[in-house]
Amino acid sequence: MSSEIPVIADFPLPFRVLVLVGLGIVGWATNLHGLDLLGVDAVSALDLRVEANLNSHLPAHLTSGPKHPSHPSVIYNAVYRIFFAYAGWCFSCWMVFRYLTWGDMALVDAFGYIPAIAALVVLLVLVSPIDVFYKRERDKFLHSVRRCLLGSMDAPIYFADVVFADVFTSFAKVLGDVWLSARMLLPGNTLFRTPADGPWLRWIMPTIMSLPYLVRFKQCLIEFSLQSSDSRRPLFNALKYATSFPVIYLSAAQRLVVSELVQEKGDEAAKEAWHGEHPLFRLWLLAAVVNSLYSFWWDVTNDWGLTLLRSNDASREKPAPPRRLLLPHRTAASEDHGSSATNHQRQTSHPFGLRAMLLFPLPVYPLVIFLNLVLRLTWSIKLSSHLHSKSEGSVAIFWLEMAEVLRRWLWVFVRVEWEVIKRLQGGPLSGRRDLLLDDFSGDEGDSDGFEMVARTVDEARV
Repeated sequence: MSSEIPVIADFPLPFRVLVLVGLGIVGWATNLHGLDLLGVDAVSALDLRVEANLNSHLPAHLTSGPKHPSHPSVIYNAVYRIFFAYAGWCFSCWMVFRYLTWGDMALVDAFGYIPAIAALVVLLVLVSPIDVFYKRERDKFLHSVRRCLLGSMDAPIYFADVVFADVFTSFAKVLGDVWLSARMLLPGNTLFRTPADGPWLRWIMPTIMSLPYLVRFKQCLIEFSLQSSDSRRPLFNALKYATSFPVIYLSAAQRLVVSELVQEKGDEAAKEAWHGEHPLFRLWLLAAVVNSLYSFWWDVTNDWGLTLLRSNDASREKPAPPRRLLLPHRTAASEDHGSSATNHQRQTSHPFGLRAMLLFPLPVYPLVIFLNLVLRLTWSIKLSSHLHSKSEGSVAIFWLEMAEVLRRWLWVFVRVEWEVIKRLQGGPLSGRRDLLLDDFSGDEGDSDGFEMVARTVDEARV
């Protein structure tokens, strides 16, 4: 702990929370930007191209609002500008804090109001009703939060909400850190250690951390209740999120074990991070392994559509449509459409463990699978605060949080890619003909591609 104090003094937990929020903002911008460069129309898949009616549910393409400018760069450039303004403000506040304290631990708590002001200004700007600083983007974000938290059980679930809630599961510990930061900044507390928990207070942090998982659990149940078929896939997906609750709450219960050991052995027992002989710890460890492996299997098999962990029968795919169906304006103008389609239909094999249609370079997939497995395992540990109870805001834990943001950033690329492919292979296309063809409107010299997509969408409906 003593070796970490200088770092904590220079970079306390509230500023680390602000950094992680900033990484989430720039991560979303680069997701949209990268997918656009790679030819995947994430903007249409996520219903971001059309103006949302903030008094109704998404999808925005079902409303009568005005069209958003067609090019995806309009959207991700706005997010980039929000990030740069946010980063400039947070960095300025940190520089003021660093200048006033200059590593002096005696002054850190005295100037603790600086990160509090930085966070408060960000919150006030986010909820401000004044039409300044990208109010449209702020309102859409707040509306997404409201829709996820307060949506009724009979409201449909849209892909944008699924991705939004999944991203927030990766920020579960960050939400817990917000609670810790608020308590540390209260009078009488310090930024150097976690305030003592009372009998009931210790359960507030795990409850806050479990909120994103509860949202996704609810979304899965709604999807199951609205299923037109007898598919049980949403129930199995709900089970994945349900396995996170034992990990979070059994971790919080470990602190009861620490309290018992302190009473028996004294204060030195509280410095022990592992209590492997206690049955509660073994139960937590089992829950963490089940959650990590089940989540990894679901990511690879269902969220990404890869065949690595499927049985031979389940891994059989029908031939995929030509790549040109995604963003035809990004393919070479000299490409022979008929030849491309014919050759692609003949493709019956694919790289081991992947799938027939891959939109990204081949080396990307094994790398993403490996990183996802490693970071899934570490994330279960990250949700378990009892393993680092000595320094809740330690730098090592901060790096684990950053690694989880990286994992989710990579996950979004492949998740959106698979959603677009499913829709083009005859998935849920009802009511989406205009959405999928939006890229062709007004594009001269691309009538062949327009007609190809139109035929594919109409045939998929049949």
